[in-house]
Amino acid sequence: MAERRVIYWFRTDLRLHDSPALKAALDLDPAVLWPIFTWDPHYVYQARGGLNRWQFLLDCQNDLSKSITKLNPKSKLFVVREAPQTVFPKLFKAWKVTHLVFEKDTDAYARERDGVVIQAAMDAGVEVLIRSGRTLWDSDQVVEKHSGKPTMSITQLRDAGRKVGPIPRPIPAPDHLPDPGEMPVNFEQDQPEASPDFNSERRTEKDTGYKQISGPNGDFAIETMEELGFPSATTPHRGGETIALQMLEKILADKRYTATFEKPRTNPSQFEPQATTLLSPALHFGALSVRQFYWGVKDVVDAFGKGASTPPESLTGQLLFRDMYFAAQAALGQGFNQTYKNPYCRFIPWHLPSKTDPDTGIVTGDYHIDSEQAETWLKRWKFGVTGFPWIDALMRQLKEEGWIHHLGRHSVACFLTRGGCYIDWERGCEVFEEWLLDHEPACNAGNWQWLSCTAFFSQYFRCYSPVSFGKKWDKHGNFVRRWVPELKDMDEKYIYEPWKAPLLDQKRAKVRIKGDGLTDVGEGTYPKPMFDFNERRDVCLNAMKTAYRVGLHGNDGPVLDGTWREQFPDGDDTEMQEDIESDHGEHADRGDDEAHQKKRKKKQSGNATQRGASNGTSGTVKKQKTLFDMQKSDRHISSNLL
Repeated sequence: MAERRVIYWFRTDLRLHDSPALKAALDLDPAVLWPIFTWDPHYVYQARGGLNRWQFLLDCQNDLSKSITKLNPKSKLFVVREAPQTVFPKLFKAWKVTHLVFEKDTDAYARERDGVVIQAAMDAGVEVLIRSGRTLWDSDQVVEKHSGKPTMSITQLRDAGRKVGPIPRPIPAPDHLPDPGEMPVNFEQDQPEASPDFNSERRTEKDTGYKQISGPNGDFAIETMEELGFPSATTPHRGGETIALQMLEKILADKRYTATFEKPRTNPSQFEPQATTLLSPALHFGALSVRQFYWGVKDVVDAFGKGASTPPESLTGQLLFRDMYFAAQAALGQGFNQTYKNPYCRFIPWHLPSKTDPDTGIVTGDYHIDSEQAETWLKRWKFGVTGFPWIDALMRQLKEEGWIHHLGRHSVACFLTRGGCYIDWERGCEVFEEWLLDHEPACNAGNWQWLSCTAFFSQYFRCYSPVSFGKKWDKHGNFVRRWVPELKDMDEKYIYEPWKAPLLDQKRAKVRIKGDGLTDVGEGTYPKPMFDFNERRDVCLNAMKTAYRVGLHGNDGPVLDGTWREQFPDGDDTEMQEDIESDHGEHADRGDDEAHQKKRKKKQSGNATQRGASNGTSGTVKKQKTLFDMQKSDRHISSNLL
């Protein structure tokens, strides 16, 4: 038998423990094994990525490389600096490769990329082995068992998962690795297309990562922030398998915390330490196996017995949500990450809608500015100068650290979309794509659809208040004082509503409430609020009610041909105003899961009866201009692009 010369292609599985794909590579008993990472220009230029996530990736790569070297001093993580689509055909020939092995990736771009690489391998006579390991169940198998449809609830996921089979137990890390073979690169390097560069605004120097395919010293070294042209990251959170496993071990040692964890009851204002595990970035880069996490928690829960929490609020429930979103994306492909052409995403005529490619129908990454006011609101939201301290504190934490609590994400997402600004959820999704350490395309898009009530969740009347929600968790405003230092000396009476502070109190706090935070910025100032939240909430609620009544989805004819405007009322619209609730998180993880529908409807029916009896009416009629009418007045958007 000819010797087996195997490339193991690391991607979003930067670990040695519980790696089914790596085990498959080692089961081949290869004569040589090259652990490589291809430095893909798609992510360097065409995908948004903040400094913190780049640093976290480099941390994971360096930690993995050290772990590989511990098993075999002759080996490490070899980084090849060229697009995988063009470099693999050259490597197959130059290195006399017989097998290529990697972990399955169901992200839309990854499927396209892997298809090209697999075809190149077939053309070169190289055998390809692919194993699932990024999710609890193979997402494609889940979709198959769900009749080819996306999983839109935990119930649907678990039903399909049971048909796939039990979640496998994690497997141990290998105790040895074969030597790598010779690595000649006596072929021409394909230089990447660097335009457009979605990350150009973050580069302070010219990126030099692709000057040589094997790195500046010819040793296939891991890149550096300097080579990428980036300044230093600001996050305190570091990546790598070693750190992730240590964090997991510490969490599992606290058996009560692990067994009774309920996500909606954790405090979004808690910091140093945070209230949740902060293991999601490690899951994203594969530095921690999702099965290792799941079974570690489940074993603790099973031993704990009575009083343990259950999905969806429990720790295992959070991992099920992750699988749910992955399977939904696996079913719909790239269209899952947008409204246009998405049959499962409700169409809402938001401000700042995405531009789409007329040939493919896929969003381009740019958007229409239908309202200058909305554009200003988006900027103020992104940079944490909305004038609402709770929102601003969260957005500033996100920008600096790359992470905010689950309920904090709920707050800022609701505020940007249906609970204040009425701006397209895809704009917020792009900001999170840029700044989150744990950005997963499927989870990010899914969560934004959830919070904007365009998919997964439909209770649009549950609106997070940017004032009362923060007060519920942090009465004294310590979280705000930490992240909005302009208000560090503000009386707690006004910490969440500083615009109400009399001038004398502002003077005592050494701050003046003035300007918009963008153009009128000065030391000792904090901006006025962007709007009256109660008024905006009513406007958004009426607009959402109208959109729900119209009932269009992303693949409906009027959306595709641009005639959707005809479905919406023209001019002032009389609406029946429902009671508005401020969701303090008790129902944040329930969504529209079928298992809870009957119970919720019964409860809501009872509440409605009680309200009618006490108020003498079932609601309040309020006549006002809807936000749709505000959007409709802007004429420079081509209707065929909406």
